[in-house]
Amino acid sequence: MIGNGGAERTRLADADAGARPWRSWGPYLSERAWGTVREDYSEYGTAWDYFPHDHARSRTYRWNEDGMAGICDDRQLFCFALALWNGRDPILKERMFGLGGHDGNHGEDVKEYWWYTDSTPTHSWMGWRYHYPQRAFPYRDLVDGNHRRGRDEPEYELADTGVFDEDRYWSVQVDYAKADPTDMCIRITVVNRGPEPATLHLLPTLWFRNTWSWGLPGRDYAPEIRGAGSTLVAEHRELGRLVLAGDGAPVPLLCDNETNADRLFGLPGRSAFPKDGINDHLLHGHATVNPDGVGTKGALHYTLEVPAGGEATIRLRLTAGGDLDVADGHDAVMACRAREADEFFDSVIPAGASEDERRVARLGIAGVLWGKQFFHFDVARWLDGDPASPPPPASRKHGRNSHWRHMNSCDVISMPDPWEYPWYAAWDLAFHAVTIARVDPGFAKSQLLLLLRDWYLHPNGQIPAYEWAFGDVNPPVHAWAALRVFRLDGGRDYDFLERVLHKLLLNFTWWVNRKDANGNNVFEGGFLGLDNVGPFDRSAALPVAGVLEQSDGTAWMAMYALNLLEIALVLADHDHVYEDIATKFFEHFAYIAEAASRYGLWDEHDAFFYDVLRTVEGHTVPLKIRSVVGLLPLAAATVIPSRTLRKLPDLANRLRWFLANRPAYTDVVGAAASRFGQRVRLLSMVGTDQFTRILSRMLSPGEFLGEYGLRTLSRAHLDEPYTVHLGGSDFTVGYEPGESASGLFGGNSNWRGPIWFPVNYVLIEALRRYAEFYGDALLVEYPAGSGNRTTLNAIADDLSRRLIRLFTVDGAGRRPVFGDSALFQNDPHWRDLVLFYEYFHGDSGAGLGASHQTGWTALVVDLILEVHQDRSDRPRD
Repeated sequence: MIGNGGAERTRLADADAGARPWRSWGPYLSERAWGTVREDYSEYGTAWDYFPHDHARSRTYRWNEDGMAGICDDRQLFCFALALWNGRDPILKERMFGLGGHDGNHGEDVKEYWWYTDSTPTHSWMGWRYHYPQRAFPYRDLVDGNHRRGRDEPEYELADTGVFDEDRYWSVQVDYAKADPTDMCIRITVVNRGPEPATLHLLPTLWFRNTWSWGLPGRDYAPEIRGAGSTLVAEHRELGRLVLAGDGAPVPLLCDNETNADRLFGLPGRSAFPKDGINDHLLHGHATVNPDGVGTKGALHYTLEVPAGGEATIRLRLTAGGDLDVADGHDAVMACRAREADEFFDSVIPAGASEDERRVARLGIAGVLWGKQFFHFDVARWLDGDPASPPPPASRKHGRNSHWRHMNSCDVISMPDPWEYPWYAAWDLAFHAVTIARVDPGFAKSQLLLLLRDWYLHPNGQIPAYEWAFGDVNPPVHAWAALRVFRLDGGRDYDFLERVLHKLLLNFTWWVNRKDANGNNVFEGGFLGLDNVGPFDRSAALPVAGVLEQSDGTAWMAMYALNLLEIALVLADHDHVYEDIATKFFEHFAYIAEAASRYGLWDEHDAFFYDVLRTVEGHTVPLKIRSVVGLLPLAAATVIPSRTLRKLPDLANRLRWFLANRPAYTDVVGAAASRFGQRVRLLSMVGTDQFTRILSRMLSPGEFLGEYGLRTLSRAHLDEPYTVHLGGSDFTVGYEPGESASGLFGGNSNWRGPIWFPVNYVLIEALRRYAEFYGDALLVEYPAGSGNRTTLNAIADDLSRRLIRLFTVDGAGRRPVFGDSALFQNDPHWRDLVLFYEYFHGDSGAGLGASHQTGWTALVVDLILEVHQDRSDRPRD
């Protein structure tokens, strides 16, 4: 860490110690709860159809809520968010609109523009920006426009509709500052960017999550909100009193967080003033808000008349316990927390970073921190249904997630993003934790431990993947992330490592028992998060009977064994009991690494690793696709210094025994060198010759090396697509640098050419581990074919800078992430508002997929910090 970060670090320390609950309120309200598995009670698991956007304003959510610029408590008993109306839209703007995979031509995609502009780790200071059209929002046009486009065309986005022409939009900035853990000052600034005066209806909204309507014994208590002048006063049995007070003279509007059953189903509802009551009253003049000014959902209605180019500001205060004057210290708190945020980030971001890199880093941190969401999902209750609801279809007893009845989530969890993927994903979360550890190691550690708790980890040892299918298999990167977070936190929290190790022993055993069909230490695993990287769906039935042995699955497991070995080595330094575990994982790594070559995953002629299909007839079919699948074996490497072996004689003796009695293992455990005055040994899935030959492909501009990072598929497949004939059909993979033309996995992501941050990061980090062993003694041609030879650390730095350049302004004043969008590239009110996409065009660097996937794409923050910190300060990984 750089400096101490002052007041924010004190708040973090107080929160970690349990002294003051600074994390109790935060941006834990999702941007989307509709279209999720949790809310899907359909017969066939059609989540997007069962609870569509059209229902969201009228139908009560069962599990958790959504809203714009929203905050809530860490149990989501209360919610606060923003609602807007431009006087033209057919509905109140309470949540972001977008399309599911069946509506869009590529996959889930939000069709709005907003940004997370700032956040400290305790959420003592936060910022959020939204650009809201002044013309009627083109809901129908976006649906029809995307239906008309095929997979060979780009998606039809909001900017394509012309709705922002002539700058006819509102810029809405929401800033939060905590005076205390449960005293939130709020400032909403709206700017009329258009050429004419315009009217904006602004409705800061407070409501309670509906916990009372489901017929559960003892859970029928309904809280209450009352409107009085410019104030909403809420009472809750567990939270106590909450007060939302606003500037000026807004009109309080109250209804109930209950379903409008009449509108949706033609049935009587529980309330005459249901969830959409404020919408119907404001837009249509209906008598749908409670004239008595009481309910479970309330808004303060402001009507703002703003001249062209002008702005208006509203101050609000949300407090627990008592009444406070909105203006009492409000401006001072806002200014103080903004200043403290600057001080904190000055302590995090190295001075050597450029102003633009600092901007990108701060936006990246904001995005990953706003991605912390309350996630509530009792799978057994979801499968069985609630007493007050119709019984779910019988198919659910054997369908999605039916084998995960033990799962009961009610936690704040780091999500991939709050709209496209508003649910946790196991391997995403591991990468999130690395970035979060740079600013809040306590929360990062708690997240890694959470998914290993008994109510998440399956009794058989499997880590849940994500709510769409908990039983899917994600790469086993939990141990890797735990080590990285441990070191970023100073390398002192041995209790954390012990807790992680004990649970991961169960998970490693699950992998060995379930994903090594032939018991030969070569692993399967299915798609392993790489979706359509292969010629067919690796998680589905194979085109012919047999087993697909995977280079990535085997590499991940070799890496997993080494990660567990490293954890055991750290712990054995304090407790020799762990030496036995270290020895076990050394041996298991050796078996896996040797088996990869023995069973044909390594192709000596091509100098590459491939997946191999073994049919029941005994045929062996290598799938000769040069993809990231064949690069991942590089990640299975670690360096053990002689001083460690001297402390652990059993491990040292076992290593010597392998070298003396198992010559087949010398390539993976035999390399030794002198570094910094001591002998070090390299444990690696690839030998030196394999390593340099793989690098010659990985670092070739004609194959994997792109201007903005490593592609997931070799560009050589542009001219030479790979085709395999199986079961009477041809299966083909070609280089596709942008959106995929393949419908595999719903066509909602592409691993056939674009640049993805997680695998780039893993490979860069692997190069640094090899550099630890080889030092400057090994010089590699970079880029391949250039004649220039350099060190592995220099290559890792340059690859990092290529990824950073996706977001920073280049010599022509363009940000590659924005692609060909003139609006984003040129407009001064848009061009510095960086979005963090799911993946990036393999040639141009344009952002693709989910536009707010700041989860793992926030790894750019770690790269910025890494390339600008002193080499001597870098944590060993």
